[in-house]
Amino acid sequence: MNAPLPADLPEAATAALLHVEGLGVAIARTDGEEVRPVDGVDFAIAAGETFALLGESGCGKSMTALALARLLPDGGRIAAGSVRLGGEDLLALPEAAMRRVRGGRIGMIFQEPSTSLNPVMSVGAQIAEALAAHGLRGEAARVEACRLLAAVGIPDPERRLQEFPFQFSGGMKQRVMIAIALAGRPRLLIADEPTTALDVTIQAQVLDLLAALQRREGMAMLLITHDLGVVARVAHRVGVMYAGQVVETGPRAAFFATPLHPYSRKLFAALPEAAKRGGVLDAPVGSVPPPDRHFPGCRFAERCPAAFDRCDEEAPAWHAVGMQAVRCHLYEGVAVPRPLVATLAGAVDTVAARPAQSVLEVAELAVHFPVRKGFLRRTVGHVKAVDGVSLRLQPGRTLALVGESGCGKTTVGKALLRLIEPTAGRLWLDGERYDTLPVQALRPLRRAVQMVFQDPFASLDPRMRVGEIIEEGLVALGIGADHRARQARVAELLERVGLAAEMRWRYPHEFSGGQRQRIAVARALAVSPRVIVCDEPTSALD
Repeated sequence: MNAPLPADLPEAATAALLHVEGLGVAIARTDGEEVRPVDGVDFAIAAGETFALLGESGCGKSMTALALARLLPDGGRIAAGSVRLGGEDLLALPEAAMRRVRGGRIGMIFQEPSTSLNPVMSVGAQIAEALAAHGLRGEAARVEACRLLAAVGIPDPERRLQEFPFQFSGGMKQRVMIAIALAGRPRLLIADEPTTALDVTIQAQVLDLLAALQRREGMAMLLITHDLGVVARVAHRVGVMYAGQVVETGPRAAFFATPLHPYSRKLFAALPEAAKRGGVLDAPVGSVPPPDRHFPGCRFAERCPAAFDRCDEEAPAWHAVGMQAVRCHLYEGVAVPRPLVATLAGAVDTVAARPAQSVLEVAELAVHFPVRKGFLRRTVGHVKAVDGVSLRLQPGRTLALVGESGCGKTTVGKALLRLIEPTAGRLWLDGERYDTLPVQALRPLRRAVQMVFQDPFASLDPRMRVGEIIEEGLVALGIGADHRARQARVAELLERVGLAAEMRWRYPHEFSGGQRQRIAVARALAVSPRVIVCDEPTSALD
């Protein structure tokens, strides 16, 4: 039995626009063996429907999306299954025909806008490129590009069309990606964490925009997200994915009222609530198994609190439970578990009174960027990205800097590490002034203050193995008695962030977005810093 088709939609639900059956993806390793990050995936999406795909990082969600558009990495191939869009088999199309499908009938919003936008082309040129592929050029393309930028919440679109990606914040770059994806008015929009880098106000605008486009165009959307709040707001149906397979599907209301699969219930139990403040979240023990693992039985068995002998020996089949479907042995003649209610409430600060001594103190920090024009690039003014920021951080405390995208939060973080030189202001670390130190004297600061960047892919060297990336800071700062001691430290850190120690031999491109962010966290922790500056550290995490 396959997962059922939509059940809680209007007339559009009677026929699927996209129908995926038995989809399997194989990727060749350097040793000649193949791994299966996606294995037997079934789902369908109707016109006008949003289908949300949930699951931990590394479960195969993004690889499933790439397979639908036939954008697999080198060594990847579709090993099994079928993908039909409007009745046409996409897997049977030649590449020339598939290029017309991408960006036209299928639009895609990627998780990492920094690596998806061309850094040497203006934003306007990149949107115009997408419009030209669908026959819109010249002044008409410029007008449409302005409309798209305005629609995704970018102010002063006429001026910003001339700017380059590096002049946009992370959230604004994501909005540009959304504008490019919508340029071809696709029938199916694949959105891989489309609101990851957006603040809550812009997130609401983008979600409302996508919903309005769906109503007007009858567009279907595959939404990949780790944010249950986003799912509750926009999804019609939900699919939960684990270790390359979909394990539960159902209408949004039924899923949130009664999640069926033990894995789904664990995802809800891991939500932070006020009652859990200061305690340990009830997250699943362990991590998602690697794609080269052979599974004779249930893929979740080793982490499941309800597992029994049969779970280790026999793969579960699909079982229908009302309007939902679940892949689990527990549902053969067993009553539905009682409803689980998950609430997100405001947290109450119960931390003890702060110490008098500050570990980090900032007074009147300012960062101004020059505006240059003309052939001689003369300075005609300044953009005040940060102006007059003061803050104090005590040991053991967390200071949250909140604001909309483009407000200067990331610039403050980089200025604290002097990755961007402040225009004005004073900086103290453990009572010692360091804003006046020469660059050569900043090496001790690099150990005391570390940063986890918003975009993990752009902050990890693609030519270095993960172990080398984490060990690099230890070597540079002379930490660790020898190579063996540093390797032990690397293995310990990987396990602390939920990754297996043997993953240190892999390269960053072999990991999902969330796993790459965990590597970045491990790198920051490697030198035991006094302060960690976290720029959206969980934006890519489930």
